[in-house]
Amino acid sequence: MPVLELRQISKNFGAIRALSGVDLKLEAGEVLGLMGDNGAGKSTMVKIIAGNFPPSGGEIFVDGEAVHFDKPVEAREKGIEVVYQDLALCNNLTASANVFLGRELKKGFGPFKWLDHAEMVRRAGLLFAELKSETRPRDLVRQMSGGQRQAVAIARTRLSEPKVVLMDEPTAAISVRQVAEVLDLIRRLRDSGHAVVLISHRMPDVFSVCDRVAVMRRGTKVADKLIKNSSPEEVTGLITGAINVA
Repeated sequence: MPVLELRQISKNFGAIRALSGVDLKLEAGEVLGLMGDNGAGKSTMVKIIAGNFPPSGGEIFVDGEAVHFDKPVEAREKGIEVVYQDLALCNNLTASANVFLGRELKKGFGPFKWLDHAEMVRRAGLLFAELKSETRPRDLVRQMSGGQRQAVAIARTRLSEPKVVLMDEPTAAISVRQVAEVLDLIRRLRDSGHAVVLISHRMPDVFSVCDRVAVMRRGTKVADKLIKNSSPEEVTGLITGAINVA
């Protein structure tokens, strides 16, 4: 049974049709590369899955159960987490504080509660160790590399042990070494049983880490196939329209 399934998803913004009849399935422990030119509908589809806005038509299923999200917290409760392109991190806070931002651990008794900084540092350290990241819980985010920042954002998604992690252009604007770090983080998510959707314009990243690739063009899905059965040239043709469908 797919961990996530979209059936005939459409989305209209007034007279503009952003998505039209999109079907998509995602299995646990699978990385799906989602590709397409600007305006192809990738971001709209991800925002629908993440609960930012509802579809105009179609159905979403999580573990075979039909779901309807009115806000992102409802998607998170069903096991869907998002790592946005800007990462949404606070540069003036430590790595552990960012991991637990909005979900801080507290201790105390009765009405007297205070933040349990030591436990948050300990838990964040365990998450970074699981991800095999060199990120340290007490380091300030503003002093970190792009790869370390991605590790903080990914560790934050691990708090709830999500079923699906959506990653929006995680390797944009970082160095070659940091790209390798992020791709390793994605592989570790997959190996721990998480399903990952990688939205990317970088063909080498998709073909090195993904199991399948889905291509969007003008709001429709024009391809969905195993990476081993495709090629960068074919995907480029599908994105540009040189190839109609595959």
